[in-house]
Amino acid sequence: MFTGIITDIGEIRELEKRGDLRARIGTSYDISTIDMGASIASDGCCLTVIAMGDDWYDVEISAETVSKTNLDAWTVGKRVNLERALKVGDELGGHIVSGHVDGVAEVIAMQDEGDSTRVTLRAPEALAKYIAPKGSVALNGTSLTVNEVEGCDFGINFIPHTKEVTTWGDVAVGDRINLEIDTLARYVARLQDMS
Repeated sequence: MFTGIITDIGEIRELEKRGDLRARIGTSYDISTIDMGASIASDGCCLTVIAMGDDWYDVEISAETVSKTNLDAWTVGKRVNLERALKVGDELGGHIVSGHVDGVAEVIAMQDEGDSTRVTLRAPEALAKYIAPKGSVALNGTSLTVNEVEGCDFGINFIPHTKEVTTWGDVAVGDRINLEIDTLARYVARLQDMS
């Protein structure tokens, strides 16, 4: 369980295709505080630590995860948003995020508004109904508030702080973004479908 508050920007140091995809992620986290088998969200995907070094950890990514996310586009040197799993008593600064990506949205427009940047994304049609104005979404693991929705398109506003402490300062039109819809929206929609 996560909150969507990014606590480090990692860097992909190695990628190796075995039966699954294995990635080495460089981090500024204190490795001595990470347990083998810990869950760390990487660009919004809950991944399990399988090896560690002085300033890195390895994860193994199943073909299923690769097929449902943007991790197939990871390259050595790419920066990724990181968040360690929530502990009892931690501040819930974002919203409840599972780290289970629902699909991939595409950045279709960007526009500077003052010091902030307005980004418009297009969600897959099957997920668009779960996105509501002033609701929450997790995009590449970042908890964000939706400004407006029109069909499958929705807008997010990024303040300078968010662009500095996440990878959102690197985003460009055409980028594929991991999308996790709000858990509450998913259950409300499911209940409506059943009635």
